[in-house]
Amino acid sequence: MLKLEDYLDAATRQNTRRSYESALRHFEQEWGGYLPATTESVVRYLVDHASKLSLNTLRHRLAALSQWHREQGFVDPCKSALVRKTLKGIRVLHPATEQRAVPLQIEHLSQVVVWLENAIEQAAQAGDHTALLRHSRDKSLLLLGFWRAFRGDELTRLCIEHVSLTPGEGMSCFLRQSKGDRQLSGRTFKVPALSRLCPVSAYIDWIQLSGLTSGPVFRAINRAGHVSDQGLHINSLIPLLRRLFTQAGLPSPEGYSSHSLRRGFAGWANTNGWDVKTLMEYVGWRDLKSAMRYVDAADPFSRDRIERGLANLPVD
Repeated sequence: MLKLEDYLDAATRQNTRRSYESALRHFEQEWGGYLPATTESVVRYLVDHASKLSLNTLRHRLAALSQWHREQGFVDPCKSALVRKTLKGIRVLHPATEQRAVPLQIEHLSQVVVWLENAIEQAAQAGDHTALLRHSRDKSLLLLGFWRAFRGDELTRLCIEHVSLTPGEGMSCFLRQSKGDRQLSGRTFKVPALSRLCPVSAYIDWIQLSGLTSGPVFRAINRAGHVSDQGLHINSLIPLLRRLFTQAGLPSPEGYSSHSLRRGFAGWANTNGWDVKTLMEYVGWRDLKSAMRYVDAADPFSRDRIERGLANLPVD
C-alpha cells in the first residue's frame, strides 16, 4: 500500500529531487551549515561561494534551501531582503557568461549515425551481441533525443508501456512528468517517422533486439550483454554521448552534453523556417525567453544583414 511519502516523492521530478538533496548536503555536510538556517548563515554561505560557484548554481542552492524550509514549516530565510541584495551584489561583482552546451548540428548527427550503423553491421558480422545492443541503444537514444528535443531526464524516464506506434506515421511518447508541467498532468510527444535519420525505426530496432516489453526504454548494458532492469542514470548520459561523439570523430566532444540534442534541434528548426510559436509548441516551452536561450541565430553577427545594406550604398 502506498504511503504519504510515496505521494510526496511523486509530486517532484526525480531529477529535481536528487539535485535538491545534493544542494542540501553541500550546505550542511561540506560547508557546515545548520538546518533550519538563519538569514545570516545563508548570506555567509553565498559570500563564501560567490567566486567559486556560478550565479545559476547559487540560485539553485537557494531554491533547495527555500523548499526545505517551506516543507518543514519554518520561515524561509532565503526570502529576506538581505539575501536578495547579496545575490544582486554577487551578480554585479562576479559577472559570468552563461555556459551553454554545444548544439549538435544536423551534419554531425548524420556523421554519428553513419558511424553507429557501420558499427552495428560490424558487430552483427562478428557475433558481438554486447556491442550490437549498445550501438542500437545509442542510435535510438540519439535520434529520439534530437528529433523530439528531449531533456536528458526525459530520455532516461521514458517507459516502453508509454510508447505507442502508428505504422507509417510515427509514434507517441507519454511522459508522466516533465519540466514545466506544473499540473503534473503529463504530456504526449508525437515522434515522426522520417525518410532519413528516422527515430521511429531506430526505436523499433532497439526494442526488438533487446527483447524489452516494459519498463525504461534506455538502460545500462554490462560487458556480458546483460540489459539492466533499471533505466540509465541521468549522470551517465553525458559521458555516454561524449564517448560516442569521440568514437564517431566529432571535433571537441567535451563541449557536448545532453542539452546539445535539444539545442541542436532548435537551431535546425530555426534555420529551416519554423516560426517561434510552432517551435515552442513542438518542444514544450511555455515562454519566449526559454525558447530563445536555445535558438542560435542563423546570422549571429548580423553580417549578412549589414552586408545587404552596404550593397545599396553608391560606389565612389
